[in-house]
Amino acid sequence: MADTDIVCISPIDGRELVRRPIMSEAAIDAAVKAAREAHKAWRHVPLSERAAKVSAFLDALLAMNQEVVPEIAQMMGRPVRYGGEFRGVEERARYMISIAEKSLQNIPADDEKPGFRRMIKREPVGLVMVIAPWNYPYLTAINTIVPALMAGNAVLLKHASQTVLAGERFQMAMDRAGMPKGLFQNMHLSHDQTSRILGGGLVDHCNFTGSVGGGKAIERAAAGSFTSLGLELGGKDPAYVRADANIDHAIENLVDGAFFNSGQCCCGIERIYVHEKHYDRFVEGAVDLVNKYVLGNPLEEATTLGPMAHKRFADIVRQQNAEAVAKGAKAHIDARKFAADVGNTAYLAPQVLTDVDHSMSVMREESFGPTVGIMKVKGDEEAIRLMNDSPYGLSAAIWTSDVDAAEAIGEKLETGTVFMNRCDYLDPALAWTGVKDTGRGASLSRLAYESLTRPKSYHLRQI
Repeated sequence: MADTDIVCISPIDGRELVRRPIMSEAAIDAAVKAAREAHKAWRHVPLSERAAKVSAFLDALLAMNQEVVPEIAQMMGRPVRYGGEFRGVEERARYMISIAEKSLQNIPADDEKPGFRRMIKREPVGLVMVIAPWNYPYLTAINTIVPALMAGNAVLLKHASQTVLAGERFQMAMDRAGMPKGLFQNMHLSHDQTSRILGGGLVDHCNFTGSVGGGKAIERAAAGSFTSLGLELGGKDPAYVRADANIDHAIENLVDGAFFNSGQCCCGIERIYVHEKHYDRFVEGAVDLVNKYVLGNPLEEATTLGPMAHKRFADIVRQQNAEAVAKGAKAHIDARKFAADVGNTAYLAPQVLTDVDHSMSVMREESFGPTVGIMKVKGDEEAIRLMNDSPYGLSAAIWTSDVDAAEAIGEKLETGTVFMNRCDYLDPALAWTGVKDTGRGASLSRLAYESLTRPKSYHLRQI
């Protein structure tokens, strides 16, 4: 494999699916120049016309769903029975379009002064770079692409090599919608080229979704360039099942929250703390549901659990499971019941672990795979302590019948989002953000527009 190519290896069979050459340096510079030129005109296009264009792009993208669903399965392993990502893509995009006018309106000064006109206007930052991950190739990218364009910016997209076709789909939809030439560009880039773009100050803002290590590399690359960053990084999201929880609902939702997409969800549940009152029932119910998964080829309708996106990701989870068992954890799922897991491919049987503790990597380090550890707790205080015992903080879920208790517990949790009786979902009206090693900045909600614009003050004196 040439080091000048981007290659996607399908987790279905380990074969090469897509190969694309990386861009030349001259092509990169030309793309940046074209984006800058397109931005100059786009920023002055009335917001209603921007909304019409972005909506046309969305419609063009949604029309590709029948082709996109099997592509996702081929690129990263999600079963076709789940129908892709476009329901969430549409929800987020249409919401961000709908709130653009209010989010971008002028902010008047808090007090009036006779003879003065004073206000703060929001101007686009200019050129936004989106570095998107493979686990939800459309949902993650749309979070920034739509508000960036609505705010008057130009956008460069670098998609993960594992989902390179998703980036090309975005470009096809933009072109079919008649988006101004150069305003949006999908780019095939190496890591070194991405670093050059950031370090050279060629873009004004970069939103990166990926690993903590990747986020640190982005920060290092952008150092000294004054490029603003939005970093959406790793997670180890916890759930707490209180004594007053609806236990059947908790079992059903938390198993789905832990194992959907083979556990490869940014806000997927990776560790569960259950009140001692419900512990045995919860474990029994969770194990029963997990044993019903069908591990296999994601292109087959019967499959409910596909392969992980790459064998190396499956190997990490295998190592975590083995370490936990070696330290005394109990593995409840017999991998031999999942014939597709032969031990050396991307196909990995799901696992439920008990007798776990925080000395085990499966309870501390990101797994991003189909495994979950369950611990018994005596009450809120112990659960809060354990939920906060993590270097990450993306989301946390509480199962309870007491809304006030959920809010009170949430105030003590070190996390970006607090859920009650649900998990693994992004509400576009709320900021998607994290604390600690999970990153900085916010996407979605009106706060997304603040990171994609800059304030400009007007102090106008009449004489």
